[in-house]
Amino acid sequence: MELLNASVDQGLELFDKLTGKFVIRLAIDLLTTFIIIRIIYFRHYRRTELFLTFFAFNVTIFLIAYLLNKVEMTMGAAFGLFAVFSMLRYRTENISTKDMTYIFIVIAVGLVMAISKGGWDELGLIGLIVVVLMALLESNWLIRREYTQDIIYDRIELIQPDRRAELLSDLQVRTGLNIVRLEIGNIDLLKDTARITIFYH
Repeated sequence: MELLNASVDQGLELFDKLTGKFVIRLAIDLLTTFIIIRIIYFRHYRRTELFLTFFAFNVTIFLIAYLLNKVEMTMGAAFGLFAVFSMLRYRTENISTKDMTYIFIVIAVGLVMAISKGGWDELGLIGLIVVVLMALLESNWLIRREYTQDIIYDRIELIQPDRRAELLSDLQVRTGLNIVRLEIGNIDLLKDTARITIFYH
């Protein structure tokens, strides 16, 4: 009877230890992901339609990798990361390169937080490094960010190569943007319009 009670007590202690470790890792993972998506991503792009995708990928990868790591199948978790990306090729709607980059980041964060052998302080440092790096890359501190916008332009006579400076000046006046360069796309001679992609700071 005493042996049985001792085994139960040891099992409960092990369960509490694993639960505490799991909760701490999950909390650091969710906090890192929240800062990246809600504070950095949303502040620059003002989009919320991919929030579910970001957090779902992060939590799913974390749980799968954590469970696989418990049975010493770390390589399987790594291959699972690439399997997720192979499935993304069959998406039904287009996802921009930056959105795909954020998806990769949240998946990588979930994977690292689940399989890393370090303690909470090391995981916190890793999360801080990722957050600071993303904040720097999204700011103008390292490189000046360039935005794009597609417009339909009606003064088709200005699209000639020798009138490019005049075209740029007209676009700056009409849009009020600090346009640094442009690309001319489709030209509709019937409607006398052209699709132009402008790049501005």
